[in-house]
Amino acid sequence: MIQRDSSLYNIPFLILCVSYALFGASFNMIIPELPSYLASLGGEDYKGLIISLFTLTAGISRPISGKLADTIGRVPVMISGTIVCVFCSLLYPILAGVTGFLMLRLLHGFSTGFTPTAITAYIADIVPDDRRGEAMGIVGVSMNLGASASPPIGSYLVLAYSLDILFYVSSFIAFLSMVLLLRMKETLTQKEKFHPRQLMLKRNEIIDKKTIVPAIICGLTYFGLGVILTIVADQCEFMGIKNKGLFFTSFTICSVMSRLVAGQISDRYGRIEVIVISIFCLVCSYIFMAMATTPVLLLSATGCIGFSLGIAAPALFAWTIDRSDASRRGMAMGTMYIGLEAAIGLGALLSAGIYANNPANFDVVFYVTAGITSTAFYFLIREYSVRQDL
Repeated sequence: MIQRDSSLYNIPFLILCVSYALFGASFNMIIPELPSYLASLGGEDYKGLIISLFTLTAGISRPISGKLADTIGRVPVMISGTIVCVFCSLLYPILAGVTGFLMLRLLHGFSTGFTPTAITAYIADIVPDDRRGEAMGIVGVSMNLGASASPPIGSYLVLAYSLDILFYVSSFIAFLSMVLLLRMKETLTQKEKFHPRQLMLKRNEIIDKKTIVPAIICGLTYFGLGVILTIVADQCEFMGIKNKGLFFTSFTICSVMSRLVAGQISDRYGRIEVIVISIFCLVCSYIFMAMATTPVLLLSATGCIGFSLGIAAPALFAWTIDRSDASRRGMAMGTMYIGLEAAIGLGALLSAGIYANNPANFDVVFYVTAGITSTAFYFLIREYSVRQDL
């Protein structure tokens, strides 16, 4: 295993951050253009499936990726996810038609089912325990930097060249992410050789019971992200924002700002306290989003949502690791991501159903989202009470 350094910013950590930024850029740069692309194929009624199919396979693959990360190693699992990104982006221009597109969204989801699970387990292996929240914040910032920079570039590539060029650039960026991972040293001390039987899961290998509560809260926190990824591209068009990537840039820049400090605050004052603040801010932000009637208000509300999620994410990730056993970190992160992916997928389906391609329903979607997100308070209050009793 790589020896832990008292310094957080060692070479493996920095390489991982750069690779993660490229990975995030690869699949996020195409998202703003996918709703209109699907509509051009004749699949306008299937917009809710763009995100939900992606998150479905991501969620299904989490227990497998968590098990593999704890057996064959973190690095092979990370690389596997980036390889999926490389090939899926290359196939979008080839598999034309609604059915081919939706099948690719299913396949593409395996990328986020594998790479983030292994990356967070790897980070937990190499950083000091007392800086775990800070580390999760920084690695999240790297992902968000890639995610924020890439959507406007993606929209520009479509406007200046073509949608096919966008997909090819996305594939190349994923390839660069993979190259950086090839020389990473494995942190798992007792590795096994891969065997197909490892893909078969026993009942106790699917969910890490110690991290169920963080997974539920994580899901309620990220439910709104599925909503945003599904309907906001249409909302931008409705309000006259031509470059839809600007929405995601506003969202992610604000998320980066809060992540830079939120992780350190959770290390010092506690995970639950920080998450409570973030949920309150999220609920207020969704209400703000429902009331937005101009491009400026829309982008401002977006920034508030991104800022709120940026507060929550490092604390949620670090809290999950805190509650897990060192030998089951991959499974623990897989459990948390199952909650996250399931909620994003449900958010996408529910918002698409309420929206029904009618701009008059935008406010209703976000009021409902605010209500669902607020239920996280119940679990947080219960967890806080349990902790006080110990």
